[in-house]
Amino acid sequence: MSARPEFIDPTELLQLPTEALERALLARFTEEKLLELFAQGALFGTVHTCIGQEFSGALLGRHLRAGDTLFSNHRCHGHFLGLHRDAEALIAELMGRATGVSGGIGGSQHLCREGFHSNGIQGGIVPVAAGQALAHKLSGGQAIAAVCIGDGTLGEGAVYEAFNLAAKWALPLLVVLEDNGYAQSTAQGETLAGSIPARAQAFGIETAEADTWHPLQLDATLEQLVSAMRRDRRPRFLHLRTFRLKAHSKGDDNRPRELVAPFEALDPLNQLLASGAASEAVARTRAEVQQAADAAAQAPLAQPLPLPEAQPAQPWQPAALGSPRRLLGALNETLGSLLDEDPRLLLIGEDIESPYGGAFKVSKDLSQRHPGRVRNTPISEAGIVGLGAGLALQGWRPVVEIMFGDFLGLAFDALLNHAAKFRAMYYQQARCPLIVRTPMGGGRGYGPTHSQSIEKHFLGMPGLRVLALNPLTTPEQLYGALLQQDDPALVIENKLLYGDMLGTALPEGFELLHGGSPFPCAWLRPRAARVDITLLGYGGVTPLLLQAAERLFVEHDRIAQVLVPLQLYPFEPAQLVAPLAQAPALLVVEEGQGFAGFGAELIAQLAQIGGLPARCRRLHAPSTCIPASGPLEKALLPSTASVLAAARELCA
Repeated sequence: MSARPEFIDPTELLQLPTEALERALLARFTEEKLLELFAQGALFGTVHTCIGQEFSGALLGRHLRAGDTLFSNHRCHGHFLGLHRDAEALIAELMGRATGVSGGIGGSQHLCREGFHSNGIQGGIVPVAAGQALAHKLSGGQAIAAVCIGDGTLGEGAVYEAFNLAAKWALPLLVVLEDNGYAQSTAQGETLAGSIPARAQAFGIETAEADTWHPLQLDATLEQLVSAMRRDRRPRFLHLRTFRLKAHSKGDDNRPRELVAPFEALDPLNQLLASGAASEAVARTRAEVQQAADAAAQAPLAQPLPLPEAQPAQPWQPAALGSPRRLLGALNETLGSLLDEDPRLLLIGEDIESPYGGAFKVSKDLSQRHPGRVRNTPISEAGIVGLGAGLALQGWRPVVEIMFGDFLGLAFDALLNHAAKFRAMYYQQARCPLIVRTPMGGGRGYGPTHSQSIEKHFLGMPGLRVLALNPLTTPEQLYGALLQQDDPALVIENKLLYGDMLGTALPEGFELLHGGSPFPCAWLRPRAARVDITLLGYGGVTPLLLQAAERLFVEHDRIAQVLVPLQLYPFEPAQLVAPLAQAPALLVVEEGQGFAGFGAELIAQLAQIGGLPARCRRLHAPSTCIPASGPLEKALLPSTASVLAAARELCA
């Protein structure tokens, strides 16, 4: 709990620059108006007011300038007003109006405007802000990034991943920790161990102390911190003692009155308002807020975001894969060429610099060719994916490697609640062209935590494109198209495919076609009048399907066609209707576990549009962890033999 402040003379506030005081008053009166509107039922969702903490946003906003960025948390209103001073857009946002700062989509916690972003998820905003700081550093100049967090956020591991990155890479990141003594309803003493400043100091980050009861001192401290960061481009941490005078959210305050009352009496703005000083500024700001509320109430209600339209099926075209080469080498060449062509492109990941070049050598020698743009990171999946999202928000093209797909679970929040949502929840005002690529799958005996196929857990995440590289399309095709997109993407690269050859001769009697889209489905079509079965799968099972198709013909006089989608989500099943109509049976194969998997969704969607063949079946791994034992792993995962056997049963 914050220490009780000493009494201050309210006339001290009059020594502040007029615009700083007016921003604090604007935050106070706007928050009071929001609580009033909430009581009237005029707002949607929740309200986290900063009453009592206004000088944090008012003075921080005063020291930021054009080109700087500020990332805030769920208690973001004062920070937004301190930077942009637009009460009408804020009130309209909470009233669900189209003129709101995020078009009425984001609500109280998700605001976006010209260098300002906020998100209600704790912890994950710090790596994103660190990514913005890295973007500022790479761009040159003196711009800085700031992020505001609460003391409760210190329980989140992503915070310390970001501290480590900011300190090690000397990023111009200012962390303002607003210590109000409570995480929602839980007192700090119940959950937080150790010293707050010591947490940043442990990473070598310079720290400072201030509070909101002495705004002149806070103003001077912020000026010193920001000026130093513009000079030396290194991170700083401000431990800012404060106290919120109202509930965490609306009326959920269980703190005893004898705790809150002394802080109400000593609050600088309360004292100023009681004294009658600065009456002209008070009257002018009150009128401004009332006018803003009236204007917001008259604005039209927000309209629903347009849903992506289903793309009509495009003509299938003959495809070529070029001269024979290994997929690993093709990936390396592709990333190298993209680094040559686009100065905004960065490769970030664990152990990807030379001489190691990544666990599977995809980035071999690229750091020597592009020093500073291929970067080793700590083991911090949440941190580096969040950092990549921050870079992407600032116009960079980060490609983040996760060493094993199994580790994606550590970065789930950075994708689900940050990168994938930015564009929609900020009402199309933000772009986040982040690419996360990772090797996936078993077959190498790496055991239960390095052999899974967990991509299904990322399917259906609005805003995140999911693709699975396969040997019937080229890396140039995939990554070249991705760099034309403005949304985040997850690319699955099955580790067994790295050694496979691209561009080898197709099985005799077949032709390769691609659907007409940037991320096409591949169709290995037999030159035959009769087709008995369709084999459909993605990524690492592709070679199994090709081998099974060849053996079905040679050994069993059954003709199979093969369909291999490149993009797993968003997925448009209509593109498959015409090819699937060629055969009466469908076998869907995937390496991961089947429950709620891609195959299940595919069959459900095909049934819904009337495109499901009469006979269908799924083949997948059983619901167990992947063993390290080679023979047992082989028995559990799909194989050419199991695909062949399942296909024969369907064709019987």
